Amino acid sequence: MTVPRSGVVAALTAAVLFGVAAPAAKVLAAHADPLVLAGVLYLGAGIAMTVLRAFRPMAREAPLRRADLPLLAAVILSGAVAAPVLLLIGLRRVSAVTGSLALNLEGPLTVALAVTLFGEQLGLRAAAGALLVLAGVVALGVAPGPAEGGVAGVLAIAGACLGWALDNNLTQGLALRDPIALVQAKGLGGGVVALAVGTLAGSAFPPARVVAQGLLVGALSYGVSVACAVHAMRAIGVARQAALFATAPFVGVVAGVVALGESIGARELGVGLVMIAGLWLVLGERHAHRHVHEPMTHDHRHVHDEHHRHAHGPDDPPGEPHAHRHVHEALVHDHPHVPDLHHRHH
Repeated sequence: MTVPRSGVVAALTAAVLFGVAAPAAKVLAAHADPLVLAGVLYLGAGIAMTVLRAFRPMAREAPLRRADLPLLAAVILSGAVAAPVLLLIGLRRVSAVTGSLALNLEGPLTVALAVTLFGEQLGLRAAAGALLVLAGVVALGVAPGPAEGGVAGVLAIAGACLGWALDNNLTQGLALRDPIALVQAKGLGGGVVALAVGTLAGSAFPPARVVAQGLLVGALSYGVSVACAVHAMRAIGVARQAALFATAPFVGVVAGVVALGESIGARELGVGLVMIAGLWLVLGERHAHRHVHEPMTHDHRHVHDEHHRHAHGPDDPPGEPHAHRHVHEALVHDHPHVPDLHHRHH
């Protein structure tokens, strides 16, 4: 089975939008405190999703629920507060090229957490591809060249990558929910928390021009991008989404060279080719075996495919796709599949 095209497109769109964030944030970080700027960036994401929800047609999606609040709080703290603050601290100490390349750590860290802590499965081909991506990151980190930067800056960005890797895996638990509502809550929540902490710490507020630019960058790179990433997680699984998202740092490198006039050498280009080869391996994996679906009751957007054959009650919404609480009976079958929300098994 080929990896679903919609998930691939969504993951690549997320990567491009997030990739340009590091060079843009590098420029803005020179004029704003990291805590305040992180708050502005994520407020931009939250506001953009609020506008989108107001003007889009009624979504047939499962809403966020009160029971989701603990997980949502963990996502906000790890991915919308700690990670962006650490990124901005790092970008103050290294170039945009260095910062973008260091962000390559997010993909392997996400895959590592997905497999070792959250039980997601990867075949040998996909694992080899992930290792190629990781090898590229290692080559960039240990070899001398124009991308070298301060140790403190790189460590801060590595901490940001860990925060986003945890965020990616925790968000998988909310991937059944409306992704626009999820990004809205994450953006507004993270923005308010970061601004509140910054204000209590005595951080100065940046000029209006920097605030406006930060809101725009946040709307695209942390709003639309994350919404696309959530859709990709639902379609192709968090590990494969992470592998595709690993292209984002290279997008940032190109943006840093073109927009900021920074340098890039043959090493960076060579590593990019290695990473592309790794992504090709991950996406080309075929996975089919006899597997068991345990009985399950949940609520999410769906159509009536082979995994959704259930009766409707009088209050369930008409038409497809739609979202309502439904029951999955036990099922044993064999077909090609990827680790989406109905195929996470050992």
